[in-house]
Amino acid sequence: MKASMHQAKTSLSRLVEHALAGEEVILTRGKSRIPVARIIPIQPQAVTLALRERPIGLYAAEMGSGPDWVEPMSEEELAVWENPSLLSDLATTEPATSPSDNRE
Repeated sequence: MKASMHQAKTSLSRLVEHALAGEEVILTRGKSRIPVARIIPIQPQAVTLALRERPIGLYAAEMGSGPDWVEPMSEEELAVWENPSLLSDLATTEPATSPSDNRE
C-alpha cells in the first residue's frame, strides 16, 4: 500500500494498522510520489523475550537464603519499634564506647 505524506498525517493510525496486519506501507513525497519511508511493525527483541521467559528464582542457589530483615524482630527490637523513645533510654543505660577504645 502506498500513501502520501498528507495521507499519513491525516490517517496514521489506519496506516499503522495495515502494517501490523502484515501489509507493506510505503510513504511517498511530492507530486511524483517518490518513496521515502516504510512503516513496518517492530519485532520483539530477543532480550525482551528472554526477560519474559526467565523463571522465578533462577539464581536462588547463588544468592543464598536472603537477608535477615525478613526474620521476625526480637521482643526488644519490637518494643523500640513501637516506642522509639525507648531507644534514647537504652543509649543512656549502656556504656558508651569511643573509636579510641577499639584501638589494637
